[in-house]
Amino acid sequence: MQYRKFGHTGLSVSSVCLGTMTFGFQSDEGVSHRIMDKAFEAGVTFFDTANIYPLGGGPTEVGQTEEIVGRWLKGKRQQVVLATKAVGKMGPLPWEQGASRRHLLDAIDASLRRLGTDYVDLYQLHWDDPDTPLDETLAALDTIVRSGRARYVGVSNFLAYRLAKALGRADLLGVTRFVSVQPRYNLLFRQIERELLPLAAEEELAVLPYNPLAGGLLTGKHRNDVPPPEGRFTVGTAGEVYQTRYWHEREFATIEALRKIVAKTGLPMSTIAVAWVLANPLVTSTILGASRPEQLTDTLAAVDLMLDPALKSTLDELTHEYRFGDATR
Repeated sequence: MQYRKFGHTGLSVSSVCLGTMTFGFQSDEGVSHRIMDKAFEAGVTFFDTANIYPLGGGPTEVGQTEEIVGRWLKGKRQQVVLATKAVGKMGPLPWEQGASRRHLLDAIDASLRRLGTDYVDLYQLHWDDPDTPLDETLAALDTIVRSGRARYVGVSNFLAYRLAKALGRADLLGVTRFVSVQPRYNLLFRQIERELLPLAAEEELAVLPYNPLAGGLLTGKHRNDVPPPEGRFTVGTAGEVYQTRYWHEREFATIEALRKIVAKTGLPMSTIAVAWVLANPLVTSTILGASRPEQLTDTLAAVDLMLDPALKSTLDELTHEYRFGDATR
């Protein structure tokens, strides 16, 4: 396993991070623990979760993923870098969501209880909350870091201009600064290359892409002439999100073109897709998910794969159009 510097900090993390969105949703606790075991044995020491997981579960299930992770962590806490997120809806009351001071201070304490730890290494805003002033959010996160409940703070799913504004406000206020960004990034979604990645480079932010396989589409196992199989593309709100993002004629046409290119390498498409993400010098650690341990075999193999420059150039050219388009997908 390779380790990479975590942005402009003194921390280093494994170049692969295990995502846990499937835990308690597509994977029961036993399977989830075996997935974590397989990743850990392969050298993955960076784990990412969120308080609203399992995504796709019902309102009474939020927080279960953190509990599953917490039980696995017993006896291993000092051996891993642990990240979680807040902002999502955690209850029926209007203040049980968002990036207000009230919610964030409640949310970090609840996450720590579920995870069975007294701190997380990285605490992230799951997405932007335009209804809360950035100054209020930044002050709350500063309180969390100064109290020792989180070592660093970051964001996920932020537009570049909002992240730039947040960094500027943090500097002006003299409060804790975001050190990382977690965006969606893969061969079928490259829009972050236009503004977000240049911002991350200039501000020396760690970049933690999720969805490197486009919800599984980049494994090449799906077909658009039949309905999606039960799983990521069908269950709950997550299914709706993933179909909106990826289940389109254009994406399947690109997959077919990729299939022909990848076949010449003799490697699985999923290995090539993850290796392409890791080949971007601005990427710190890519987040891999799985619903079964064996799904990690091909994706973890990408860590040791150095893409041939000609192959990478071909992939870049084929998917260039995905740097543009509908940013809501």
